Amino acid sequence: MNRRELFKSASALAVVGLLPQVAIAGTNGPDAADKGPRETLLLDKGWRFHDGDIAMPVLITHDQTYNAAKAGRALGAASPAYDDSDWTEVTLPHDFVSFQPIENGTNVDQGYRRRGIVWYRNHLKFSDADRGKHIELQLDGIATFATIWFNGTLVARNWSGYNSTYIDLTPYVTYGDSDNALVVRVDATAMEGWWYEGGGIYRDAWIVKRNPVHIVTDGVFAHPVKEGDEWQFPFEVTVYNSGKAEAVVDVVGDIIDPQKAGSLDGAIAKGWASVKVPPLGSLTVNIPMTRTGLYQPPRLWSIEKPELYWASAYIVEDGKWRENALIGGHCLDSTQINVGFRTQRFDAKTGFYLNDKPLKIKGVCLHQDHAGVGCAVPDGVLDFRLRRLKELGANSIRFSHNAQNKALMDACDRHGFLVMAENRNFNASPDYLEQLEWLVRRDRNHPSVFLWSVFNEEPMQGTEQGYEMVRRMSAVVKALDTSRPVTAAMNDGLFTALNVSDAVDVVGINYQQHQYDAFHAAHPDIPMFSSEDTSAFMTRGEYKTDAGKHIMASYDDDAAPWGETHRAAWKEISARPFVAGTFVWTGFDYHGEPTPHTWPTNSSFFGIMDLCGFEKTAFYIHQAQWIDDRPVLGLAPHWNWQKGQKVRVVACSNLDEVELFVNGKSAGKQTADRLNMNYWTVDYAPGFIEVRGYKGGKVVRKTRNETTGKAVALRLVKDRPTLIGDGRDAMPIRVEAIDAKGRVVPDANHKVTFGGTATIIGLGNGDPNCLEAEKGDTRSLFNGLAQVIIQAPEMAGNATTVINLTARAESLKPANIEIRLDAPKAATLRQPTMSPMMVLDSWFRAPDATTHPDPNQKAADTDMNSWAWFRPGELFGAAKADGYSLVAANYTPFASIQKNGGRIVFTSITGACDIYLDGQAVGRKDDPAPAALTVAIPPFVGSRRLSLVFKLKAGEPFGFAGLIRIGGPEKA
Repeated sequence: MNRRELFKSASALAVVGLLPQVAIAGTNGPDAADKGPRETLLLDKGWRFHDGDIAMPVLITHDQTYNAAKAGRALGAASPAYDDSDWTEVTLPHDFVSFQPIENGTNVDQGYRRRGIVWYRNHLKFSDADRGKHIELQLDGIATFATIWFNGTLVARNWSGYNSTYIDLTPYVTYGDSDNALVVRVDATAMEGWWYEGGGIYRDAWIVKRNPVHIVTDGVFAHPVKEGDEWQFPFEVTVYNSGKAEAVVDVVGDIIDPQKAGSLDGAIAKGWASVKVPPLGSLTVNIPMTRTGLYQPPRLWSIEKPELYWASAYIVEDGKWRENALIGGHCLDSTQINVGFRTQRFDAKTGFYLNDKPLKIKGVCLHQDHAGVGCAVPDGVLDFRLRRLKELGANSIRFSHNAQNKALMDACDRHGFLVMAENRNFNASPDYLEQLEWLVRRDRNHPSVFLWSVFNEEPMQGTEQGYEMVRRMSAVVKALDTSRPVTAAMNDGLFTALNVSDAVDVVGINYQQHQYDAFHAAHPDIPMFSSEDTSAFMTRGEYKTDAGKHIMASYDDDAAPWGETHRAAWKEISARPFVAGTFVWTGFDYHGEPTPHTWPTNSSFFGIMDLCGFEKTAFYIHQAQWIDDRPVLGLAPHWNWQKGQKVRVVACSNLDEVELFVNGKSAGKQTADRLNMNYWTVDYAPGFIEVRGYKGGKVVRKTRNETTGKAVALRLVKDRPTLIGDGRDAMPIRVEAIDAKGRVVPDANHKVTFGGTATIIGLGNGDPNCLEAEKGDTRSLFNGLAQVIIQAPEMAGNATTVINLTARAESLKPANIEIRLDAPKAATLRQPTMSPMMVLDSWFRAPDATTHPDPNQKAADTDMNSWAWFRPGELFGAAKADGYSLVAANYTPFASIQKNGGRIVFTSITGACDIYLDGQAVGRKDDPAPAALTVAIPPFVGSRRLSLVFKLKAGEPFGFAGLIRIGGPEKA
């Protein structure tokens, strides 16, 4: 790849030079807030939720129809004035489907959970200091189709549950005490996949405030590449100017060694460019980067040592950074991303290479859900899942079959996983190409990403039409990133005259193990790998297949008709150097798509681990196959059986030899078989089985399973020592039933009730056939285990505190565990919200009159011009002559006010006036000076008309300088 290929976008470089030492100081001065830096505020609080659709009002009259067609005049639940005060309060992320019961008759692939249409509303507050900033709403993920209104205007529609939505709210925001109504209608009846997809706003939401001249979201591309023996630093920044005048700015970039962060000598490469950005225009700037005198060969990102560097980009007032090494208040915007130095290549004959070293891809396919929380998976649980995969020996993840949470992508960078990033919808139309483009823009800086996948198992894959679609989708990817190959997961059509394999760089093959050799022989120059294989069945802790009970034995004997066992699938791949590696279906069980059984089975049997991340026998099989740097010795099954019963025992090891002992007596030594594992059949006798692993003739590892007594107590086990007290951190707690010697009882299935001060957000036990709720405080054990997911509270101040979790079950000693809370390093910055409040912000003013008008006077239904629409907040100005001015607004009070009465609060009225409610006088203001006024209103059912008649004096101003609110009787 040459430098021209790296810089795909046109550059507008006016001035280029070497960058001096740069450090961003805190912004100072009275205008610092107007300049930057950006604010990124979490929008997880203040949300109200309604389960079910709310029909829009039926339009009858011309007045209704005309007004409904106007900006800011959304109707029904989309209206800013809609009464949501009795809706359920929820915190994001929120997967409403995970709260639904499991019901036969609903969609099998969605895990028998009802989906449907739901609504969310929030009330945002922006201060006067926000005026002039560029304000963007970021919704990381909404399942499935979403319609979004802001202050009564439809601002976005989203057509995928997996891509983010970025919305410029700046034109619609109101400031001060105004209520900014954000409304999201989610249609989750639509399904994009054949697995559990969740529903609702199931990922994070953010408000980002920036200078009008700023770096756009996902607007930095700084993925280092190696040309020959030298590293190059392509640095692309997209700048947007939402201001009113042309901006001349310096766009500055640097690559920073985090080990030297905080000092002026941390940057190993720097560059800058001076550009002009027109108002409401954008510009993509390619910054020529130059090594600094501190440059040293970078530490490489690898799966063993995932070294990360920082790429920082700044927008600085023209010339200011050259005057002072400390940019300070002259920085208009800045952002920082993680990048990594690594090389990659596929060889058609010998497989994949990372940093010029051969690496067999040992990967798993993953859906995004987890026990108890559905698709609204907290970052702490994402981290838990990745650590479990590291322990497994996996080095790669295929995210099936869609874009993931951006926090998960960051975690893959940190943990050292290669990621096959996969597009959801196979479609070359503009809407869907835009989704693909978003995926690449967002994730192209991640060193973990090494493949872009444009589809999975599409019927058109072997046709000319499929080829043409992939050709276009591949072009979209390569316009944004040429450093990684494009692939697709094919399960058919590999040998047709023209198929999608002719349009990709690397071919992924799903399950067609018998085609590996034939495809390689037909296409010896095309790299290939197994994008999906195995699909074997296991139920954790079960060792006898029972179709009637929907149980699959954990000996690796059962697989789907299209798949193979864990042992057989890897055997096919490990023997062929030209097959770059595998992605096993799947790393964890997942909700939905129950196979081979359906009701009451509501999750999969495919996982190497179950829904909770508890290991099955497949876990030890893959450890034996994949781990080379430490001894592995797994043993199954448990040792609680009937006396005299024949029991099959399996050992999984990467050592030289293994020997099984039953109650101390050898059952035979075998040469360890990393591909097929080692099996014995022995007579059960209470006591223990032990397997010993030998290396160089010496025992280096022992694993023992003992016969347990009956369960006498519960035990709670933390995943990690502490939680961060930020209100967001979460961890899974392992629940065990133990005997008198503290051993887990493998057949205990007690119902456990949880309590304590910890907040429980989800429950699970890994049983694919369990119909119990995953929310609440009660869950049964399954084969000795269950899982509780707790979430940290938000700490006040920096004091360390403790929360606790208790567990109780009939006939068992209860358990209690304490979890210490660590103070967060920085406070979580949140977007201010407010309680639901009715604001009368849509008024009409009749033509001025010389005599007192009838307060019931109205314009004709077809008259849209005689009466002038206005919004309170500014005075009308000086009256031209003495007389009267009638203003009026129609509204429907919130249900509580209709029932109990309330108050109309005028925060500031200028001018003398009479106030009427449905034509009846309810108040008067005689003093024309500006003042607040409160008027009591009685209970009333239905809509109301509020009218004011101002008494005009020539040359004197009048009108509403502040908001008009409708509140309850206790509020002023």
